[in-house]
Amino acid sequence: MGRLKQKGKAGAAKAYVTRSAAVKKLQCSLADFRRLCILKGIFPREPRNRKKANKGSSAPTSFYYAKDIVYLAHEPVLKKLREHKAFAKKLSRALGRGEWSSAKSLEENKPVYRLDHIIKERYPSFIDAVRDIDDALCMVFLFASLPSNSRVPPELIENCARLSAEWQLYVMHSRSLRKAFLSIKGVYYQAEVMDQSVTWLVPYQFTQNIPADVDVRVMLTFLELYQTLLGFVFFKLFTDNGLVYPPPLDLRKDEGGAGVGAFSLQDTVKTNATTTSTKTKTVEINGRTISSKDVRQAIKTIHAAGTVSDEDVEMSETNVEEVEEDFVVHPSTSDQQTSASLPTLRSLTDLPPSLSMTLFAPYTFWLSRETSRPIFEFLVRSFGGRIGWPASSGSGSPIEESDDSITHVIIDRPLVTRTDETSDERERRLRRKYVQPQWVVDCINAGKIMLEEPYGQGKTLPPHLSPFGEAQGAYDPTAGLTGEGEAAEESEDEELEEEEEEEEEEEEEAEADKTALKAAAEVAASSEDPITLRAAELAAEAAGVDFGTFEREVKKSRKVSKKKAIEESVEDAEKDMNKMMMSNKQRKLYEKMKYSQKKRDNERAVLEAKRQAIHKQRKREGRKVG
Repeated sequence: MGRLKQKGKAGAAKAYVTRSAAVKKLQCSLADFRRLCILKGIFPREPRNRKKANKGSSAPTSFYYAKDIVYLAHEPVLKKLREHKAFAKKLSRALGRGEWSSAKSLEENKPVYRLDHIIKERYPSFIDAVRDIDDALCMVFLFASLPSNSRVPPELIENCARLSAEWQLYVMHSRSLRKAFLSIKGVYYQAEVMDQSVTWLVPYQFTQNIPADVDVRVMLTFLELYQTLLGFVFFKLFTDNGLVYPPPLDLRKDEGGAGVGAFSLQDTVKTNATTTSTKTKTVEINGRTISSKDVRQAIKTIHAAGTVSDEDVEMSETNVEEVEEDFVVHPSTSDQQTSASLPTLRSLTDLPPSLSMTLFAPYTFWLSRETSRPIFEFLVRSFGGRIGWPASSGSGSPIEESDDSITHVIIDRPLVTRTDETSDERERRLRRKYVQPQWVVDCINAGKIMLEEPYGQGKTLPPHLSPFGEAQGAYDPTAGLTGEGEAAEESEDEELEEEEEEEEEEEEEAEADKTALKAAAEVAASSEDPITLRAAELAAEAAGVDFGTFEREVKKSRKVSKKKAIEESVEDAEKDMNKMMMSNKQRKLYEKMKYSQKKRDNERAVLEAKRQAIHKQRKREGRKVG
């Protein structure tokens, strides 16, 4: 006879632990438990049977894997949190007794935990870390735009602003930016780093306020982990590109609002050369000044002379031995042409940048004061362009507004005619192209320079489409408006314009009669009530339709409705049979997918109807003007 299983000692009751039991086992507060779970990447689980996992109780609670809790029990951060709890008690006791010297020594030696080992555990390879920096970048850019208060210290915001500037510097230097999109939430960017797509969101530069109902403590815990992660990733990216990390900051430029321009990128080779040159020592011997560099050079020459003599002896010995051996030529089995055409790592790194990466290299831009300088400075410099801005947007502009090399002016204000314009200003204005900010983003997403005319100052902009993957069957504003379809539509409009004007009134009357007849026939066909049939007959008679035509239309509508009903019943039967073969979970998922698809189709139909109405209205306005 086998051993009897005790209740709550095996199965789900042993595999899962409630949150209260986990806090009791770890002997920490609930806030520390939440912080540990965030840092270690542990989250609540959903057991198959909540009652069995909770040992017969049906009370609502959160469950965790028992192995995860055992894993947390050996965490060094937990030890530091316990030490910090003891430190807080000692500090409060010392302050209460007025022992200021002991309180000061306690404050200087307070326990501080590090997250380096957690980063190494969660991200075994560098590629894993690069794949996971999307959320980290979004969080850092968000906190860089927030105001400081009692919950968010200013040092934290400064560190987030520094990390965001370092990321932008790397993307601009490596030309990694691929896509951008101006949305309601902010600006979406996508860069390609180590063959991995990194997407992040940057909020617009408005005055932000932290809502009172937002749990900032949880966000600060995530931010603590993300700052450490980005420090590791940025150090690796900068050093692999031969750059010094962290990049030096010019405090004078930073105080003047230079933004990203306050940081300077330096090569590691140059910095090493400068450090070695500063460390050289000089000694005066017999009236001559001899530096440590001269001593090292002399040692190298002596060593080289010794090695050359040794090599001569060795070469002579090997030559004697090689005479006795016969060299047999073995032809290569691989094709020389194919092996010669294979790319190597050096050949790939020496390739010139593609055209899209240097999209704005031939152009120089000037930002008007109403445009956002950080956004468009980042976009233009990421694709090789030069850009300048007025002093009101910050210091550090490389060019002035009167520079003759400026080719484009990014402006976002209505077109106003100037009467006090000089001849030089007028000539400069005619030489430059004035475009709205959307032109820059659309050029980046298209991978080519778009025509400036549709994006001119004061003009109605074309639709700004998202470059990120849209769902299949989504609404496309450009469908049917570009290419040959538009040209054919314009030519047909020109040819049939006069005929449409003459026949427009007659067609409207005929269409009204047809729609009235069709509606009355459909109502009569769908109902067997004599009162409804009589009402439909009266409606057709009021529309000027005779009884025979009405009867034929009713029969036709009944045939069509019967055919549709048969087809729909067959389709519904097939769908019901398919649903019967599904499990409950699959059926719910299928119904959810169908609901979302129907909702998307309805939204698309509404947008297309709205678009057609706008198109017809513009046509009529154009005819009236003509």
